Amino acid sequence: MGKYIELTAENFDATIAEGVTMADFWAPWCGPCRMIAPVIEELAVDFEGKAKIGKVNTDEEQELAVKYGIRSIPSILFFKNGELADQMVGAASKDAFASKINALL
Repeated sequence: MGKYIELTAENFDATIAEGVTMADFWAPWCGPCRMIAPVIEELAVDFEGKAKIGKVNTDEEQELAVKYGIRSIPSILFFKNGELADQMVGAASKDAFASKINALL
């Protein structure tokens, strides 16, 4: 059973270095973030072994949010081999996220 990765300043660069990674920048007080949380968990299961799905709590990891210019949450960043490849802002459907991941695989 796949599970998303809690991304922090300590593991972020190593996690995104190889393959495809989707990083959800969120906060516990953010309504739309809580709304898409089950979708993020489903994607972690669906893409297990193919892509990494992670979450960055912007309240706890402010330096990562600043580094990637996060101004609005949820912001979802897609990385391929350590490079920012795509991004989305705001809540979206599972299919929308999955198609972005599939495009990078």
